[in-house]
Amino acid sequence: MTQPARQYRGRSSQERALDRRARLLEAGLQVFGTVGDKATMTAICAEAKLTERYFYESFRSRDDLLVQVIEGIAEEVREAAHATLQTVTGDPEVRARAAIATFVEILTEDPRKGRVSIIESAGAEPLRTRRRQLLRAFASMVAEESKALYGDRAWSSPQDEITALLFVGGLSELITAWLNGEIEVSPEQIVDAATYQFTSTAHR
Repeated sequence: MTQPARQYRGRSSQERALDRRARLLEAGLQVFGTVGDKATMTAICAEAKLTERYFYESFRSRDDLLVQVIEGIAEEVREAAHATLQTVTGDPEVRARAAIATFVEILTEDPRKGRVSIIESAGAEPLRTRRRQLLRAFASMVAEESKALYGDRAWSSPQDEITALLFVGGLSELITAWLNGEIEVSPEQIVDAATYQFTSTAHR
């Protein structure tokens, strides 16, 4: 007969483990997003107020945790952009601008997310490889959405893939410059520039 999961303060062991994992991911975002590659496992555990024993309950290494932090941000962006395109109506430029604004807002309203996903992840393996993979995945998504927005007027493969990769790479560099304080522009101006670039190149 299966024994019921033990409860502690009204929570099962699985619920407590999931809570510890979430705290470590948030700590990883905080530490990596503020001190970069100095984000040691010890510093992350201290931020989460958990011992290393609990770290290894959910993650194999510091890099394993940080890759999952990056993937979590990427999934947030994907879901938010998709939801925006599903709900916003209007001509292609209006819908494209709304999706681009969603992307930019996530990475600038919480600069930690921008720094982790675009800047700090480029520093070392395996984060650098995962960053490249995610940028390619976003480029593929942009290429597909350009077809959905422009139909027969959209570029065909491989031109759509080339254009989308140039767009995603350029937008990432623009956000990087903003995060580093290298350009004096607002996030809204970044959205304006990116929208112009996308609508100028995403179709014939």
